[in-house]
Amino acid sequence: MPPTPIDLTVPDLSGRRAVVTGASDGMGLGIATRLAAAGAEVVMPVRNPRKGEAALATIRQRVPGAKVSLRDLDLSSLASVAALGRTLLDEGLPIHLLINNAGVMTPPNLQRTADGFELQFGTNHLGHFALAARLLPLLRAGQARVTSQVSVAARRGSINWDDLGWERSYDGMKAYSQSKIAFGLFGLELDRRSQAEGWGITSNLSHPGVAPTSLLAARPEVGRAADTRSVRLIRALSARGILVGTVESAQLPALYAATSPDARRGGFYGPSGPGHLGGPPAEQKLYAPLRGAEEAERVWQVSEDLVGVRFQG
Repeated sequence: MPPTPIDLTVPDLSGRRAVVTGASDGMGLGIATRLAAAGAEVVMPVRNPRKGEAALATIRQRVPGAKVSLRDLDLSSLASVAALGRTLLDEGLPIHLLINNAGVMTPPNLQRTADGFELQFGTNHLGHFALAARLLPLLRAGQARVTSQVSVAARRGSINWDDLGWERSYDGMKAYSQSKIAFGLFGLELDRRSQAEGWGITSNLSHPGVAPTSLLAARPEVGRAADTRSVRLIRALSARGILVGTVESAQLPALYAATSPDARRGGFYGPSGPGHLGGPPAEQKLYAPLRGAEEAERVWQVSEDLVGVRFQG
């Protein structure tokens, strides 16, 4: 039996500028489409121009008159992040929504970013951290809401402080959990610092549950030549409406967190079905690894040192 469609109402976003990472396919493409349909001007920073152009065509087909455009961004390169920051600062337009959605998951072998970081930590966390720091003046100007997409993998695990780069013993899933825990701690610390410093930014977290997205599919760029068994199982369950979500339902928590007037600063939003794997979006109890304010401060300080960019309010 196919799953029952789940949806939400996105408020009018006319006159708002939104930046969505990872918008060239999957959930990110769906999120960008919904924002454009609500009237937002959507900026899509992408690593692959060909996929980006295809995504633009898809959005324009679904939303005639959509205000959407591409920018170059490779989150695994701090030089690329800095270049995007300069581009958007030169454009000088306030950013009202920043949805940090892009990510990579469980490369089969240890891989590193252009700057030498473990790929998942460098892309999922440090790249987005540096991007938010670069864009801080525009986020402040737009009184922005920043929504950072974490994962059910952040429910357990910890930050491997003794070996952040997993040089001694690489475990792809533990490294993925670390990247999402650090990213979630950053998102919450961003909100605390905004309140303390008067930046006018609100920041919250979302997670998509489990759905048949491209994260576990064949991805030659991360060394995965074929789909994993996990994604094949998830596709089968999703098609039958069993336990997990769909690509369409998985995008809703981020949309709710980023646009709903009822979504609160510092909140955490995900699917409300069994195990929080699928179902309509709702606020959820914060995962235990994301609750430590001191741990969040440590992540912030270490991240500023690693990326070489400070949040200059």
